[in-house]
Amino acid sequence: MRAALVATAALALAAAAGPAAAEVWDMPMAYADGNFHTQNGKLFAQCVKTGTGGKLEIVVHGGGSLFKGNEIKRAVQTGQVPIGERLLSAHQNENAVFGYDSVPFLATSYEDSEKLWQAARPIIEKVLEQQNLVLLYSVPWPPQGIYTKKPLESIEDMKGVKFRAYNAATARLAELMGAQPVQIEAAELAQALATGVAESFISSGATGYDRKVWDYGIKYFYDVQAWLPRNYVFVNKQAWEGLDEATRNVMRACAQMAEVSGTKWSQVYAGWSLEQLRKNGIQVVAPSETLREGFRRIGETMTKEWLEAAGEDGRRIVEAYRAMK
Repeated sequence: MRAALVATAALALAAAAGPAAAEVWDMPMAYADGNFHTQNGKLFAQCVKTGTGGKLEIVVHGGGSLFKGNEIKRAVQTGQVPIGERLLSAHQNENAVFGYDSVPFLATSYEDSEKLWQAARPIIEKVLEQQNLVLLYSVPWPPQGIYTKKPLESIEDMKGVKFRAYNAATARLAELMGAQPVQIEAAELAQALATGVAESFISSGATGYDRKVWDYGIKYFYDVQAWLPRNYVFVNKQAWEGLDEATRNVMRACAQMAEVSGTKWSQVYAGWSLEQLRKNGIQVVAPSETLREGFRRIGETMTKEWLEAAGEDGRRIVEAYRAMK
């Protein structure tokens, strides 16, 4: 309701601003056009175009077609494009605070993910501003599970397995499991599985379905619900400041709606994508107690390591989050 009211006010401001020459912004996104994040980004773009009366048009480029996933944040920072979306935890090596959403078993439900995001948002906004970026909105992925080609009874079964990593947390997870981490972007996952560069990975049911991983020897999805990583949409600070206030109000309102709609989409997609995995021959199973215990120990180690790396900002995020529970 609040987002709708803000949107109505923003639309009124845009109408009052009168006609103006259209400005076109390219928006790179890392995930395929059919992915819900990309589809949600397109709805956000349409909202902005409608709300500004065509004054600002955002053109979404999905699937890493304009910039690869690991290039997007830098491209926006340096003004090569004015806006983009990225899995911010992929940049945890820049600043440990970016990995707050990938601390294993800290927040494992949508409700807790939202609380953790509200606790972290002020700090994330501050860090991004220092990097010449303005945060617009964030949407969570479904809970993460382990994809494997062979049955997994305990952590020891992962020893030596080539494990696709997409951020520092997943690389560290691989190390603690005894697996071999291999950095691979989502757009390259199917090829990596097909060629044997990767044999296992942690991700959501959505990624498995998007990449049709059953075609590449994946037979199991262990629903460990380790964390809910988030994608973020941000704008180059100079591009943002170059917009008039009415246009910025429209973008803020559309961003609020995109965050709400994207989260709902993620929740629906979580169950649907797991069902699609089952229909295509992948066994979706709960981890054994032995496997759960192994992940619990790893989670404790990674939480301690992240808090040490993130320092005061990390402590403030966790304390604020736990105060909400």
